[in-house]
Amino acid sequence: MKFIVETSARHVHVTQESLEILFGKGHELTHKKDLSQPGQYACEERVTVVGPKKSLERVSILGPVRSADQVELSLTDARSIGVTAPIRESGDVAGSGACKLVGPCGEVELKEGVIIAKRHIHATPEDAEALGVQDKEVVSVKIDTEDRSLIFGDVVVRVSPKFALAMHIDTDESNAAGCGREVFGEIVK
Repeated sequence: MKFIVETSARHVHVTQESLEILFGKGHELTHKKDLSQPGQYACEERVTVVGPKKSLERVSILGPVRSADQVELSLTDARSIGVTAPIRESGDVAGSGACKLVGPCGEVELKEGVIIAKRHIHATPEDAEALGVQDKEVVSVKIDTEDRSLIFGDVVVRVSPKFALAMHIDTDESNAAGCGREVFGEIVK
């Protein structure tokens, strides 16, 4: 059974408090386009992510607001701005990398929150059953591309009725496999 493999570029998740510091009191995220996961969307708002060495400008914010700030970068991004960031599942930010977020109205200093997202598959319970996998199972996924086919190990399966079937990899991983616009993967045993 094949499933779509999507490249997740660098992005930021913010709390309502941080959003208002960055963009002004009472500010709400401006929906730009829906993402593949239900209820998730790219926003018009962008911030600068500042590390000890340099900055990444115009980094997208994804909505809706969250309970904790989180910055998801590739290893290349993190190294280029001088941030040490662990490879983690989304939401696992305790003890992770630090940076500063800069918006048009203010700045937010993050003592933690910068991660490299662990590659993962979003699946509904029905999708997981069809794939023969369970929540939190770690699998390998083969991606066939012209001249750069690759098998990714250490892919965590995340199961929820709120998800849509898709695998997410970062830009470094996507480039390593020579991924184009529409790429599919399959679990290999």
